[in-house]
Amino acid sequence: QVQLTESGGGLVQAGGSLRLSCAASGRIGNGYTMGWFRQAPGKEREFAAAISWSGRITKYADSVKGRFTISRDDAKNMVYLQMNSLEPEDTAVYYCAVDPGWEVRADRKNYDFWGQGTQVTVSS
Repeated sequence: QVQLTESGGGLVQAGGSLRLSCAASGRIGNGYTMGWFRQAPGKEREFAAAISWSGRITKYADSVKGRFTISRDDAKNMVYLQMNSLEPEDTAVYYCAVDPGWEVRADRKNYDFWGQGTQVTVSS
């Protein structure tokens, strides 16, 4: 069993920054991909960013590319999402997730474990 706990969400003005953190524990194993997804009110959960087990390969949704940066620290079992130049459209609950596969994928169906989410609200 894998447990994921997100933190770092909050209220920020447009143009501001936030750094989300995700702590992983349990039977994670090796060679897994970590991802961040988000879900706005009334919308489906969508992919935001993912990072390979090595940290060398990253993938971003077009809507966040150039503004968000995903990183991981396996020594601490942590994954981060640095969010800059935030826009009101980034308002959502943000979830971290684990894909047991080695390939960096954006489809949420590949992610087996999910955290409870952290709310990010961007005011205009």
